[in-house]
Amino acid sequence: MKSVRIAGRKVFPIGLGTANMGSDKSIYNQELEAIRGGLEAGIQVIDTAESYGNGDAENLVGHAIAPFDRKNLFLVSKVLPSNASKTQIPVSIDRSLKRLNTEYLDMYLLHWKGNIPIEETVLAMEKVKDSGKIKAWGVSNFDAEDIYALRRMDGGINCSTNQVRYNLGDRGIEFDLLPTLNQFDMALMAYSPIARGDQFGANLTKQKKVIELAEKYNVDVFQILLAWSIRDGQTLAIPKSSKIEHVLKNVDAATISLNSDDLRKLDEVSPKPTSKMPLALWY
Repeated sequence: MKSVRIAGRKVFPIGLGTANMGSDKSIYNQELEAIRGGLEAGIQVIDTAESYGNGDAENLVGHAIAPFDRKNLFLVSKVLPSNASKTQIPVSIDRSLKRLNTEYLDMYLLHWKGNIPIEETVLAMEKVKDSGKIKAWGVSNFDAEDIYALRRMDGGINCSTNQVRYNLGDRGIEFDLLPTLNQFDMALMAYSPIARGDQFGANLTKQKKVIELAEKYNVDVFQILLAWSIRDGQTLAIPKSSKIEHVLKNVDAATISLNSDDLRKLDEVSPKPTSKMPLALWY
């Protein structure tokens, strides 16, 4: 079984994203079934945030994980930049833990950069980690220069991961950010790993070469895009789906091993970056 290492732990390389989940009561049970079905199929990582539905997603996750062995899970949540101060991070983490019905998080992320000095956030993260309420911490939506600056701060070398938008159509991080993360042995968490569009507005699911690969492996085009996102063995992808059938297909995508010829064809669909590109953002 494929795995990826994050914060010193090996986990299944495909997780569960939960943005915009938990708020629509008409599909709450469907979303609950999707999360539990994914966990039963081998998924370990669930990614959420205090901002998702003002805590609704965390409440959903807390409900979903109740029947499972906590030590087998890898729970990730994110703190809003406005709450990333030395006084507010302790408040936010306690609220997240209560909604998730757990005593600790495996990973706690700064959702994006804000007005609070990052030096203060780092020290607050370290203090929360020392308390045992989080096992590790990281950042989200940080570019290469942000990572270098972070590493120079007291405690900054303890940043374990960076969560950014990454998919076949959004490859800008390959130019400088991904090499930077590899240099510092920081795991990449990829959100929106099966986004349909690229920077030119093309729908990747309609591309002939993507369709041909899906036919070759007898899978759907979304599974090909997801398999591409974890191809290097160092990326943890966190696609979001509220339907169990889609979640199970995501799990199966980890069994697809794209060869060099396959990857060359996908490079023709969406080429590697040859210069610095703006970080693709979606909060």
